[in-house]
Amino acid sequence: MSRSLASQIQDVLPKTSDTYYKLILTVGPERAGKTAALTELAAKHKWPRVNVNLSLAEQLLGLTHRQRAVRAAGILDDIASARNSNVVLLDNIELLFAIELAQDPLKLLQSLSRNRTIVAAWPGDFEGATLTYAVPGHPEARRYPAPQAVIVRAGDTERQDVRAVRRETK
Repeated sequence: MSRSLASQIQDVLPKTSDTYYKLILTVGPERAGKTAALTELAAKHKWPRVNVNLSLAEQLLGLTHRQRAVRAAGILDDIASARNSNVVLLDNIELLFAIELAQDPLKLLQSLSRNRTIVAAWPGDFEGATLTYAVPGHPEARRYPAPQAVIVRAGDTERQDVRAVRRETK
């Protein structure tokens, strides 16, 4: 029986204690269980779970386009700091990839993780040693070879099970 995604995240938390960036990325496509895992961890440990799209958008709403790009990183840091927790769970981070904000999402998350452990649900893929978001050619596409973060892949056990079933049915 495979361990839950929340258990896998909890198991790698100690790996960040002595690292420069205390960043854990839970990587996987939509419906891979990332939100459910973060919700489970929030309930179990009383860690704050932040819907980044909602929280950041609310703060950016009254700003001009230029102000949004300049202040987005500081606002997100304020949002995380206001949670008064050593571990902050970030969900729904797609807004960080918006071209209008002119941010490097991985660098932004790394910066947040200097003062606290950040566990973020990354809506993309991790193949080999490369972290990606969106398909190549998409305006918001990102590619990070060897990212400085602990990676937990969502949906790995399900994909392995599907491959095993396909081999058995051939």
